[in-house]
Amino acid sequence: MPTTDIPLVADAHNDLLMLVARRPRDRWSTYFREHWYPQLRDGGVKLQVLPVFVDEEFRPEGALRESLRMVEAAHRIAEANADIVALCCNGPEIAAAIASGRIALVLALEGCPQIDTDIELLETFVRLGIRIVSFTHFGRSALGDGSAENGTGGRLTRAGVDALHLLEDLNVLIDVSHLGRAGVGHVLELATRPLIATHSAAHRVHPHHRNLTDDELVGIAATGGAVCLNLYAGYLTSEQPALHHVADHLDHLIQTVGPDHVGIGSDFVAELFAEKVPACDRPLVIEGTDAEALVPGLEGPAGLPLIRRILLERDHSHSVVRSILGDNLVQLFTKTLSYPTAANRHRCVNPRHYGR
Repeated sequence: MPTTDIPLVADAHNDLLMLVARRPRDRWSTYFREHWYPQLRDGGVKLQVLPVFVDEEFRPEGALRESLRMVEAAHRIAEANADIVALCCNGPEIAAAIASGRIALVLALEGCPQIDTDIELLETFVRLGIRIVSFTHFGRSALGDGSAENGTGGRLTRAGVDALHLLEDLNVLIDVSHLGRAGVGHVLELATRPLIATHSAAHRVHPHHRNLTDDELVGIAATGGAVCLNLYAGYLTSEQPALHHVADHLDHLIQTVGPDHVGIGSDFVAELFAEKVPACDRPLVIEGTDAEALVPGLEGPAGLPLIRRILLERDHSHSVVRSILGDNLVQLFTKTLSYPTAANRHRCVNPRHYGR
């Protein structure tokens, strides 16, 4: 399918930076251009969130160092490939990148092991371009409990509450994906700005702890935010994954929160597992499921146009499909990723992004 026939696609979660950072630094930009850009282009991706996620092998001592390497990799990708991508920090930059035919790249922190309780470091990462932050991964962090700790009933910690208020002051989107039930509820109590779930599915359709309940979905939408469907097969179904499972989750999200609050957060992991998991550890089983099971056709970004097809087959209108594939996320980012509040503008060392 020619690129011109593909609606704008926005992806709220692709861990490709982890693979970039595994290469020698003099290969970072060329590896992205040669390997990832063709996939993103063929998938119609015009907005790509790049999470900075630190594997356990780097925690705790190396978490900050590895995070900075990944942020530096993103900046080098953008600088060396300025004709095809732009690293964006706010709505106007995203709009300008897309209008020029480039892919808008947005940086996110996933899990915050590099922060611990030193939440002032969040301001440092904002200076470096981070615009979305989640507080934890599966387990317990210094800011809150992940969904695998649901049994503890843990809410945000004191540091997590302080981090939430600071991020709102800095106009950074807070991501509730991976937070436990009590933590999501706590964020919904405190939030005064739109929230995002960058890569989550519907608990009603598949009752996995990583998925969001209907009450959580409605709460996120009520903030003016968005829920972006995770395409990881283990969160979609316990059966052999198929495209109809993706459609089932999207149908439920649309029915529960309306089409204006739904997006895509792919969480493609096939290439990551292929590189990082040795043969002796295969088959890779996580929480009783095959972690390498894939929805056929959705192994990577080039397959994203399949979502358009399955939504149209479910009789969703072309305008609804365009909204879910990309327009909702672009509009959310354009609206929320603005300049920091006046009281905080002096904190940013790069006047190109703030205070022009």
